[in-house]
Amino acid sequence: MKNLISIIVVIAALAFGALKYANSFVELDENTNAKWSQVLNQYKRRADLVPNLVETVKGYAAHEQKVFEDVTNARSKSMQVRVDASSLSDEAKIKEFMAAQNSLGSALGRLMAVSENYPDLKANQNFLSLQSQLEGTENRISVSRRDYIDAVKEYNVAIRSFPGKFIVNTFYPEMKLKQGIEVNDADMKNPKVSFDK
Repeated sequence: MKNLISIIVVIAALAFGALKYANSFVELDENTNAKWSQVLNQYKRRADLVPNLVETVKGYAAHEQKVFEDVTNARSKSMQVRVDASSLSDEAKIKEFMAAQNSLGSALGRLMAVSENYPDLKANQNFLSLQSQLEGTENRISVSRRDYIDAVKEYNVAIRSFPGKFIVNTFYPEMKLKQGIEVNDADMKNPKVSFDK
């Protein structure tokens, strides 16, 4: 009788452990989705700051119309490309989203470079506040992207490794590998600003 109880306890412990392990995939999936939401949140914050920054700089540098148009167009495009948690396995969608965000970042870099030529603008409190908020947002974007990349790595390793691959195929066939965020060489370059006519 003691042996039977011991066997039942061991089987129950193994079953509990297996269920806990199987449920960890749901937790990893939700963690990745939450990290992506935070990335989107930071990009939205940046997009919300852009119109105020553009209007502040416009008052000082009215003849830099092309830069303002580029920033406005890049912001508009970045707001149109949507990637929700269900699209995180779609490599093309992620690349399109990141291209739009990188375009906005590049346009903002050109806007900030233009602002360097206007000493009065650099002393304007509104501009300094917006610039500080934008810098803080860019840092938050960087941290959010890093956290998302780490979460995707953990998730993808879990569903590709043994025995996770078999558990996912059996219990969670809808779970697919998620796309990370890649930075290409063009995005790594500083924006080129020229004041030649």
